[in-house]
Amino acid sequence: MEAIEIKNRSNEAVLYSGEHADVKEAVEAAVKAGANLRGANLDGANLDGADLRDADLDGANLDGAE
Repeated sequence: MEAIEIKNRSNEAVLYSGEHADVKEAVEAAVKAGANLRGANLDGANLDGADLRDADLDGANLDGAE
């Protein structure tokens, strides 16, 4: 596991951080915890199969995300 931070794409503010195996796991944990991922930078993240139900990803950078 490694420390993963999900940051806002425009101002680099940390939206969520935690110890996870990968970004997909971190995003799922953030959503489950109720974190607001609005504007998150998820560029290039492999989110294949991620449960993003109820996620607020408005304005998120998903360029290259799977």
